[in-house]
Amino acid sequence: MSSAQDYAAASGNHSGENPGDIEMGENAPGAVVIEIDASAGTETGTNMPEEDEGASGPELQETAMEDTPVRVTYIDYLKSPIIGLLVGQGDEQALLHAHQALLCKSPWFEEACGKFSDDVSERRIDLIDEDLDAVGCFLEYLYTGDYFPRKIPGSRDLEQDPSMPDVDETGDQLLKHARVYTLAEMLQLPSLKSLASSKIHCVNSTAKGEIAYARYVYAHTQKDDQTIRAPVANFWATRSHTLRSEAETEFREMCLEFPQFGYDVLTRVLDEKLKREKNEKMHPSHGTPGSSRKRPRQSGI
Repeated sequence: MSSAQDYAAASGNHSGENPGDIEMGENAPGAVVIEIDASAGTETGTNMPEEDEGASGPELQETAMEDTPVRVTYIDYLKSPIIGLLVGQGDEQALLHAHQALLCKSPWFEEACGKFSDDVSERRIDLIDEDLDAVGCFLEYLYTGDYFPRKIPGSRDLEQDPSMPDVDETGDQLLKHARVYTLAEMLQLPSLKSLASSKIHCVNSTAKGEIAYARYVYAHTQKDDQTIRAPVANFWATRSHTLRSEAETEFREMCLEFPQFGYDVLTRVLDEKLKREKNEKMHPSHGTPGSSRKRPRQSGI
């Protein structure tokens, strides 16, 4: 059974980033403002040409105003048009709604919303191929800066979800965050990708759950996406000799269905073997190495 420490050891600690820096406004008590554009040279008077050293007061004030980052109040976000999002298919299909200004934090949505004319009566974007829960997590992230279950501060654990077992037997909990990760990739939101990745490493799962997760990763991510693929391959390379007996059929099917997975695992096994032999030659040891049931995840990135 894997643990949160296992995940962290394999891929490192990836922390989520909020979509915007929220500050309380000085002139309007209780108002929330979000800084959405931070430009270089925000400090007044930095990198000014020598010929401007004798500039008058009004000119300096005008320069300072030009360098001030654009700030938008949260109310401005809520005043923006409502966009309908048709998500999923069949019985799972649902029509969700969100504010356009918040959706446009995603370059993908910014491009999609740019196609609407000002006089259009209904604004709707179809996401019928996307997972409903993943889109819900994305919207929760847009409005709050995180999504459930949240990481417990100072811990590698997530908030308890009453609807989920403590141990992920089927891989559903791993898949939840993996789907958020791939959705964030499509929407071009690296901060959400990082957050989802960090939560993956907080899930306790079984061998069968890990295989279900590995199958999704290799089916829905690019070959060069080492952020999420490398920990999967490293995990199975270091523990396949013990985990294979727990899910031998699933492991064999995974290797046949995704040859790249088998190659990645084998490469890491051989690399580790060569490294071990080299160390033994450099530092001969007469002792017998002990065994351990810990399942560390090791990242090659």
